[in-house]
Amino acid sequence: MPTPHGLPGRLVAFEGIDGAGKSTLLRAVADALRADGHTVHTTREPTDGVWGRKLRESATSGRLPVEEELRLFELDRREHVERELVPWLRDGDTVLIDRYFYSSAAYQGARGLDPTAILAAHRAFAPEPDSLIILDLDVETSLARVGQRGSADAFESRELLNRSRELFLSFGGTVLDATDPTGALVHQVLRMLQAR
Repeated sequence: MPTPHGLPGRLVAFEGIDGAGKSTLLRAVADALRADGHTVHTTREPTDGVWGRKLRESATSGRLPVEEELRLFELDRREHVERELVPWLRDGDTVLIDRYFYSSAAYQGARGLDPTAILAAHRAFAPEPDSLIILDLDVETSLARVGQRGSADAFESRELLNRSRELFLSFGGTVLDATDPTGALVHQVLRMLQAR
């Protein structure tokens, strides 16, 4: 079955608002796939590169203007695609990514930019995921979880999270209930990947 990006590997994007459990689920799925003999790379955006570090700093030091924020995300993503994603996919490996260009469409879209235009611009250079997994979580639970981990920042206001959640749900993909136990979610993801 041909992949949407035309490369032999498999790209799985985990998306959703803050506190949805993307990182936890991604790690558990990676462990299960590796135990089954797959070569798996796990990664995230923003990355730890120069552009990604600027974005992480802005989350605590003060939100950037939305156009500048999107520009940095795109620079970071272009570098990530070129240096890691495409080489791994070309090698036929499985890549699990914690946030991808759908997050830019949701978060910068919630701040007033056109999410459809953001998706189109990124699809011009970034591989389309084979599977898009949206972990859906209500905003009150999101804020409670984020508060528990002590990392509330400028990206996590109630109004923006509500709008971002709406946008994530509009992108298609497989929507999972983020309040389900991790084990149940892992089973759902593995079953979906095996079916494809």
